[in-house]
Amino acid sequence: MSETPNPTQETSLCSVGRFAAGEDPVKREQILDGARSVFMRMGFDAASMNDVTREAGVSKGTIYVYFDSKEELFGALIEREKGRFTEFLRDILAESSDVRDGLRRFGIAFARHIIKSDMIPAMRILLGVVDRMPGLCKRFFASAPANARTVLRTFIEQQVEAGALKVEDTDLAARQYIELATGQFFRQRLFGEMIAPPEETEVEYVVDSGLKVFMAAYGTGARADS
Repeated sequence: MSETPNPTQETSLCSVGRFAAGEDPVKREQILDGARSVFMRMGFDAASMNDVTREAGVSKGTIYVYFDSKEELFGALIEREKGRFTEFLRDILAESSDVRDGLRRFGIAFARHIIKSDMIPAMRILLGVVDRMPGLCKRFFASAPANARTVLRTFIEQQVEAGALKVEDTDLAARQYIELATGQFFRQRLFGEMIAPPEETEVEYVVDSGLKVFMAAYGTGARADS
């Protein structure tokens, strides 16, 4: 004869695997995925929280448990995408064989991101609201906890310690290399001059040229493991 479940035990068992309101990472990602689609399609001003709820397949009550406003939702989306790309670049640099290999791979990855990802469309959205909501732009360009520039700066500092580079201002050097390797593609895409994505050979040519200039300024001629 089976035992009758204790109501307290039953409640406890049903609660296993559940998250407190607003803390389910899967649900949060679902909302952010829906927001990404809506914002990229409609822009910030035209998009509404109702549009996001429909796209994400959640209720309006649910979305406000996770995000208080459209601005907070867009800011969280920016930080998620920035964080993912930052970790990707960190892995690239960690796996590099030496300073030239690391800088080259970083430059090519950054250029491809500018050319193919939603980074530039997102920046256009931010520029459209910067006067009304400057906080959003600050979140996009913030260096904390990390972004592409700070990851590169750390790599440069490591190469200085290893004797492969001679740099006094590593933050400036990181900015300079990003500009040398990717600035051309950034401006072309931001201002709509890039009608079609460049060939991979052009990307490599521009990055290699920037790397040559950077190493001429900061290289020591020594080869060091990353």
